Amino acid sequence: MSHLIRLIFTKRMLLLLILYSTSCISVKKVPFNQIVDTANKKIHFQKKKNFYFKDVGVHFTNQFEGSRLNNVVKINDSIFEVQILPENIPINSSPFYAFKVWGNQTKKIVIHFKYPKQFKHRYIPKIKSNNLWVVADSTRFSLSDSLSILKLSINPAPTLVSAQELHSNESVYSWINQLIVGKEAFVQLKNIGKTKLDRPIKVLDINKGKSKNKPIIVLLTRQHPPEVTGYFAFQAFLTEIFQQNELTDNFLEKYRILAFPLMNPDGVALGHWRHNANGVDLNRDWSKYRQPEIKNTVKYITKILKKNNSKLILGLDFHSTWYDVFYTNKDNELTEIPDFSTHWFEELESRIPKYEVNEKSSNSETPVSKGWFLFGHNAVGITFEIGDETPKDRIEIIGKEAAKAMMNILSKQ
Repeated sequence: MSHLIRLIFTKRMLLLLILYSTSCISVKKVPFNQIVDTANKKIHFQKKKNFYFKDVGVHFTNQFEGSRLNNVVKINDSIFEVQILPENIPINSSPFYAFKVWGNQTKKIVIHFKYPKQFKHRYIPKIKSNNLWVVADSTRFSLSDSLSILKLSINPAPTLVSAQELHSNESVYSWINQLIVGKEAFVQLKNIGKTKLDRPIKVLDINKGKSKNKPIIVLLTRQHPPEVTGYFAFQAFLTEIFQQNELTDNFLEKYRILAFPLMNPDGVALGHWRHNANGVDLNRDWSKYRQPEIKNTVKYITKILKKNNSKLILGLDFHSTWYDVFYTNKDNELTEIPDFSTHWFEELESRIPKYEVNEKSSNSETPVSKGWFLFGHNAVGITFEIGDETPKDRIEIIGKEAAKAMMNILSKQ
């Protein structure tokens, strides 16, 4: 009897082992020259509250998704200091802020921005009233080494002041859901995991025709929450790929796209300067995958590659910085498309009058996505950076023409 029990137990354990091995995807860790600690770190949660100055009838609030406002101090009857803190430190100097302000009556006020002493103001205020975003001009906003000042006329209708236009989790996925209407035959929006705060991590899986042996292109954006101009370029880029025409049809018959439209849902919702809910810069975790956003993304890409015997040939990661720039890898000789960047930039310049590509090339020393594409998959990796203040209509042109140029070049491969 004991021998039979052992036999049954052994068979059950073997079956469980087989099931476990088929359900789990092993992902390859990618070494980088510079090690970055991406273990969980404590963050500072802002206290959600209304700030009401009854004597002058002025209200501030951070009680909405994506806000960043830690305190407000009244200097006098018309001057207020908004205090903005990062989620934790050390952190990139990209102070993000977002708050609503209104008055019991129409009133002119002045807002001073205050950050910890090691940080300087970065983003020109974007102001939303009557459902319209405008950039504060020089008559309303001034910036010096020691002081950043915004002049506002407020009234009982709340005015939203933000470092960049707010595009929350809800608005991103609302746009995605509208984009894929009528395209369900070749586009799937999938949940591939959860963040620390239980928000979904999603991917758009875009494919026409066969899946086997089909080259894969990966698109990423919003690893860093405030980098909205990069997201605008991603929107224009992806929208162009979804156009129904001969170029897009031929391209999607030859290539499969995995597009990740919101890599840091927690950071976006919390109004973070840069990090996720574990206090980590996601674009430094492309080596050991300690954070759920990167771990689940890498796992899904790996699963698709293995299942279909496919190669990852190109990765584009959309970001924002002070100016437009493409960060490329130097060592592309052994990739499937070694001359892609050269041809892509040449065609992009030919499509946009008086446009010059600003390329900066180096191999990644730290564990960023650009390096992961190259060192992990021998694929071309490019960080597609848009300037903080690049006009929105200009971004749309760049994103749209970049997608056309990519599809045209790769369709001829």
